[in-house]
Amino acid sequence: METKFVSESKVVRTSRVFPNDVNNHNTLFGGKLMSDVDMIASISATRHSRKECVTASTDSVDFLSPITPEDSVNFISFVTYTGTSSMEIFVKIIAENLLTGKRKIAATAFLTFVALDQNGKPTKIPQVIPQTDEELKLYETGKERAVKRKEHRARSKELAAFITTSKPWNES
Repeated sequence: METKFVSESKVVRTSRVFPNDVNNHNTLFGGKLMSDVDMIASISATRHSRKECVTASTDSVDFLSPITPEDSVNFISFVTYTGTSSMEIFVKIIAENLLTGKRKIAATAFLTFVALDQNGKPTKIPQVIPQTDEELKLYETGKERAVKRKEHRARSKELAAFITTSKPWNES
């Protein structure tokens, strides 16, 4: 069975917050942050699997502290847990006040990606090996999150089978 260290999937990106990135509260748009999270997570997934990957789900994005134009935003992503063809990616978002140097965890996110073969079908990926305390903690709690994801996906499919695809303007 092929294995890779968590560190082999690590991606780090830092950016500034500009006026067009903020909302009416003068804090970073949540949607902008989520787009950046998905982008960096996709690099970690592809780096780990060395296959084309697709986002299967954004499992959680927790906004913990506002990000302002005085901050830089540091995204760190890596694979934390693996299945047969799917992998969980963790992204931590650190805001750093550029004038004071004070750093804080501004958000965290978990996403699931699936690796695809040349025919667009799920394909096997290497298993992940954690090394640091942070990586070990995320790996050890990964199985529980994977079970919850499967349960949530089953409920989502049940709901999707129930809801309609009729055109809203034709409903009475």
